Amino acid sequence: MRDFQLPGRSTVHSLNGMCASSHPQASLAAIDIMKRGGNAVDAAIAASAVLCVVEPMMTGIGGDCFALFAPRGSGDVVGINGSGRAPAAANRDYFTRQGMTEIGATSVHSITIPGAVDAWARLLSDHGTLGMDEVLAPAIDLAEQGFALSPRIAIDWMFLVPQLKADPDIAALYLKDGRAPAIGSKWTSPALGRTLRAIAEKGRAGFYEGEVAERMVATLQAKGGLQTMDDFSATHADYVTPIFTPYRGHQVLEIPPNGQGITALIMLNILARLGIENLDPLSDARVHLQIEAARRAYAARDMYVADMDHAHVPVEHLLSDRFADALAGEIDPNSTADLPPAQDNPHKDTTYLTVVDKDRNAVSFINSLFQGFGSCIADEATGVVFQNRGAGFVLQDGHPNCIAPGKRPMHTIIPAMLVKDGRAVMPFGVMGGHYQPMGHAQVVMNMLDFGMDIQEAIDFPRFLTENGALTHEKGLPDKTLEGLAARGHTLVQAVPPYGGGQGICINWEEGTLAGGSDPRKDGAALGY
Repeated sequence: MRDFQLPGRSTVHSLNGMCASSHPQASLAAIDIMKRGGNAVDAAIAASAVLCVVEPMMTGIGGDCFALFAPRGSGDVVGINGSGRAPAAANRDYFTRQGMTEIGATSVHSITIPGAVDAWARLLSDHGTLGMDEVLAPAIDLAEQGFALSPRIAIDWMFLVPQLKADPDIAALYLKDGRAPAIGSKWTSPALGRTLRAIAEKGRAGFYEGEVAERMVATLQAKGGLQTMDDFSATHADYVTPIFTPYRGHQVLEIPPNGQGITALIMLNILARLGIENLDPLSDARVHLQIEAARRAYAARDMYVADMDHAHVPVEHLLSDRFADALAGEIDPNSTADLPPAQDNPHKDTTYLTVVDKDRNAVSFINSLFQGFGSCIADEATGVVFQNRGAGFVLQDGHPNCIAPGKRPMHTIIPAMLVKDGRAVMPFGVMGGHYQPMGHAQVVMNMLDFGMDIQEAIDFPRFLTENGALTHEKGLPDKTLEGLAARGHTLVQAVPPYGGGQGICINWEEGTLAGGSDPRKDGAALGY
């Protein structure tokens, strides 16, 4: 199948357990946890905590997470929404009185209350087997004793130096002599290690209450933030029922809004009507149809997706045959349409991981700060870097995603799960912010329509409409690019490439696992 121009990796195969993540240290920590008797939930949280240390620009305890969990591989999948909320004092009038028309990405007001640690604690208490002290031990060791920087992380870090210099706390934490660490150098994060120890000893209270919370709130309020101790202590993750759509004999599961996972499902519903399975996967016809379906799905996202506790999101309508028929009927196979651009979410910074254990508990898990180093605001004493998810709100009165007290913003990070015949067959995810729904749909199509394995499906060249242009990675043939230009697409090469991805396929008949991990990152799929 592989005739596209990427170096390619082999799939990884094992019997007992597997983790695929964006960093080898995280995958190794997950394997060690499972070998010691922990389950997939224990291993996923251990791996996520490690990523908070070794990929600090991508994720952190000052961010959010979402997860899908299939107990013993059951098709009755549990979802958890660990995204944070706006402070209780954050109402639209407060911002408009100051003449603001949007919430800036590095503003203190972009910082929603971090939700990840509460979600970790909830999952571990309800579905894990080990204590928080055990699962955080690998991350604490790396934070205190240090780790060696891998190439992709060092490069990302280097490009973010100007933003880091803008805040003295984060510069003190993540620059040395005003520079980012080099590839292969050793890095420690002792302040973060101390805060992880507090969480290991006290659970969620070690983060949302007491000294750590007091220090974080003091830092944010000194910068003009509205965050309070009450906001932190009130933070709670919510269990949610996954939404899904059928595709080629499978069910594709996503977290419901405020996440953007519904965008991938809308895309797949459109593409199922366009005969895409009969096309060459590298053809201009395939790319064109996928792009046009995505543009309509993203438009629906921007119009409707919001926190369903605060706004009506017509999920049933958006996933209906009638809606998909109408959107599919708009697509001209020979010409691009004149549509408004999707809401700009240019970042590509997130960590995704997936774990399956010997009992076939399967976890699809994503944790993020949003943009690189989040808001680029940190508390030096605790080592916490704060996300900037609040930049995802709008200030347009009456818009479903308009900021409000205690409201969650439209969220880009989305874990996914593929289910067939009542059993989970593949937890997977694709990082990359705005790109993620396109990535989910492409992985599913690559496997179910074009017969690729999980590694091939991840490696395949990526493309998306950004700022009115079809932005594509290397690997699409010249003939394909010429055909797209003839259809009216403006073409731009993507720099850097789009995100990363991981997936684990469960072969129930053979009792084996097959994993893939994206070569665009430093990660690895490991099994035992």
